[in-house]
Amino acid sequence: MASEHEQSFGLGVGNKSVKLADPNQSWHEAYLLEEAAIRKALGDLAVDVQHFGSTSIPTIKAKPIIDIAVGVRRFEDGLACVEPMASIGYVYAGSNIVPDDHIFGRDIQGDTRTHLVHVVEYGGPTWRNFLIFRDRLRREPDLAHAYEALKIELAAKYANDRASYTAAKKDFIQKILSEGA
Repeated sequence: MASEHEQSFGLGVGNKSVKLADPNQSWHEAYLLEEAAIRKALGDLAVDVQHFGSTSIPTIKAKPIIDIAVGVRRFEDGLACVEPMASIGYVYAGSNIVPDDHIFGRDIQGDTRTHLVHVVEYGGPTWRNFLIFRDRLRREPDLAHAYEALKIELAAKYANDRASYTAAKKDFIQKILSEGA
């Protein structure tokens, strides 16, 4: 896909690093363009497509990577997405990294990640968790800012270790999910 879009939207973080950017209203536009491309590529395989992750929360800092959830009828249908997603520039990372999640990434300039697509069962636990967390942060500014403060602290601590940064956020995320929608 066109890397000029990723650059014009200020997207991209080195694959192992953590860099937070100020909220950018163009991230929603970047998502909408990508959603259209994904829907066109996947056709009926995609039951729904949603923007989630920190770039979908318009008031907080985020790694400038667009996280997208694609809901498919059955988890196994994620394998049928590999070829169509490759046709729009995505590399399949597999389904053994995160349970019940087919992960696709798109990079520019070799190792700068701009988009991460999670193909999961529509309506399943992973799908619901993505949306519950996003919707809670959108509705509750204090909660969103608490999450942002945690992210800022962890980004300073794990600037070159994205795996540890991600793992250190899990308790906060699980607490929100345990409270429900």
